[in-house]
Amino acid sequence: MAKRTLPLGKVSTLIEPGPVVLLSTAHRGERDVMTQSWHVMLEFEPPLIGCVISDRNRSFALLKASRECVINIPGVELGEAVARCGNRSGRQLDKFAACGLTPRPAREVGAPLIDECFANLECRVVDTRLVPSYGFFVLQVLHAWVDPAVKDPRTLHHRGRGRFMVAGETIRLRSRAR
Repeated sequence: MAKRTLPLGKVSTLIEPGPVVLLSTAHRGERDVMTQSWHVMLEFEPPLIGCVISDRNRSFALLKASRECVINIPGVELGEAVARCGNRSGRQLDKFAACGLTPRPAREVGAPLIDECFANLECRVVDTRLVPSYGFFVLQVLHAWVDPAVKDPRTLHHRGRGRFMVAGETIRLRSRAR
């Protein structure tokens, strides 16, 4: 097989970590939602998630101040709303309204759940040591919600520059993990 060199700026298109999410934040009467795709599971019990958020985003300031958020996981049917949300700033408009997203009160945190998403993870910031260098927050999931009617969700995965891949068929392979 003949391979060619890939520009280093395109490596992210090969190793994108997981489904695109909508990260909601709130602090002192302000709220925001951002499209986010740079996150990773760090631990399973308790669940810890690492995520990268640019300090240029309004959500960065709200997360840093409140130290809590909700990771809302949309299905492919919310693709247009996800793209609209990712291409707008919440500094001048209410992105929930502009993107057709319904905020709902969370149980453990002040940030809102997004009703249209099939899953919502209420999180608290537990480590900010890598925020100054990398914008990397470590979040602990405090409460998780999932729509039991959604059996095999089709999630979006960002491939760069407006291109998304949709999670496909589920297969089973031998595994010792339960």
